[in-house]
Amino acid sequence: MDRFQEMQIFMAVAEEEGFAAAARRLNISPPSVTRAIAAMEERIGTLLLSRTTRSLHLTEAGQRYLEDCRRILSEVEEAEEAAAGSYSIPCGNLTVTASVLFGELYIAPLLARYLDQFPSVHLNALLVDRVVNMVDEGIDVAIRIGHLHENNQHAIKVGEVRQVICAAPAYFERYGRPLHPAELRSANIVMSSASHLLSDWQFESDGNPLSFRFDPRLVVTANQAAINVACLGWGITRVLSYQVASQVAAGELEVVLEAFEPPALPIQVVYLKNNRVPAKVRTFVDFLAERLGNDPALRPVGKRA
Repeated sequence: MDRFQEMQIFMAVAEEEGFAAAARRLNISPPSVTRAIAAMEERIGTLLLSRTTRSLHLTEAGQRYLEDCRRILSEVEEAEEAAAGSYSIPCGNLTVTASVLFGELYIAPLLARYLDQFPSVHLNALLVDRVVNMVDEGIDVAIRIGHLHENNQHAIKVGEVRQVICAAPAYFERYGRPLHPAELRSANIVMSSASHLLSDWQFESDGNPLSFRFDPRLVVTANQAAINVACLGWGITRVLSYQVASQVAAGELEVVLEAFEPPALPIQVVYLKNNRVPAKVRTFVDFLAERLGNDPALRPVGKRA
């Protein structure tokens, strides 16, 4: 077994957090995985993985080696793609990341359409409600909601979304419509903890920030769960406007306190700065930018005073 194969096995074990899971991912036998890791550790002369009967963790040396493996294998793949002409023809593996709900509603349908157009590309979509490190996790393209802080990325703005307060009409009939954010202190609050954009409720008045502490009666870890509870008429939630565009249009939810919303957040398609951008990345970014940029749900009307 060559060292590149060993690196791939090591990466699989580290990412899957287990020998059996890595073997399934690579379609090889578990003993082959065990032998490869043992051979690596013996040759390097240090422990890369700390094992117990119930868990497996990277050692400090293993963490550094994992980062090096990702970089080396990425460079090898880039060299092979360049030799195969992938900088002019879209081909190879492409990894994209987005938040869960945005990915399900907007990105997944576009992935299928892109693959129909470019049959030599294979896509992997990582849909998670966290900011993924593009370099560490091998991400080619990311869809970000909010402002960027990294300086090693190109970004194309394709829309914007508002942070809205909403509830079902039945809730407002029972408790009344709040006219000021301070009234939310006595409301039934259902809060999503999936993102700080939704768990940290900020407001503005005439351009000045307003801060209030709320005691949510229900906290959930998924945005869709908060929306579902709000639709039942139990309480008020804060979500991003695209997440409830269909419910608001259908009259299932109503938006309130629009005059106190903070500025809209940009939606951006992001890829790493590189002197040579592979055709698969270039075409996918252009594909997303055109279609997301023309989606009316991602260009919401301004908040009402």
